[in-house]
Amino acid sequence: MLLAIDCGNTNTVFSIWDDEQFVGTWRTSTEWQRTADQYYVWLSTLMRFQNIQVKITDVIVSSTVPRVVFNLRVLCDRYFDCRPYVVGKADCLLPKLPRVDVGTQIGPDRLVNTAGAYDLWGGDLVVVDFGTATTFDVVDHDGAYIGGVIAPGVNLSLEALHSAAAALPHVDISKPQSVVGTNTVACMQSGVFWGYVGLVREICARIKAERDRDMRVISTGGLAPLFQQAERLFDDYKEDLTMHGLTVIHRFNKENN
Repeated sequence: MLLAIDCGNTNTVFSIWDDEQFVGTWRTSTEWQRTADQYYVWLSTLMRFQNIQVKITDVIVSSTVPRVVFNLRVLCDRYFDCRPYVVGKADCLLPKLPRVDVGTQIGPDRLVNTAGAYDLWGGDLVVVDFGTATTFDVVDHDGAYIGGVIAPGVNLSLEALHSAAAALPHVDISKPQSVVGTNTVACMQSGVFWGYVGLVREICARIKAERDRDMRVISTGGLAPLFQQAERLFDDYKEDLTMHGLTVIHRFNKENN
């Protein structure tokens, strides 16, 4: 069985893949201080609680937080007796090498999303991921990552408003009843919600114009369905796109190593 680990800036997701489907998925906060033993106790307890009795033989990791990788390697060596594939490292092959400026450090999550999206929809894609940052990944016709856009995340923007302006409260994002708010919370929600609708629409339009071709827009991340309520911003939505991408890269490495 494959254990796929997606470590983001805010949360870390563990999923077990049986070559056909994910049989279990669990989420925890990302903390670089967490030890291999703590990971194992947490994961094994949840597996036992859901009566998932499998032998993990392979592990693949995508981490935007470099400091957590060491303890995840220890976890794999100590408890699963395997060496993990770590996306972005030299020993982890990619289906297609990215075409970006020489020396550029590309976030592993963006490479994984590219691989997963190309496997599902083919080339000429824009992948919009609503995470800590809102990222736009451009996938060429042959599946190569060729660049993108990084914007502040939705919750990051709300937190910045709350932190920088003493009179503004902390609010949750939701679709407002109207564009013009009649109280502070409604005004903030309208500004962030419709601001991001405009951001997504304009950036995707400019990417398509610059590439001079029609491109399919794919969304992923927890807040994507919320923005889909507004208008047709996306052609498709895939909740576990990053996890799917990890299985694609793992399969490619198994077939080519």
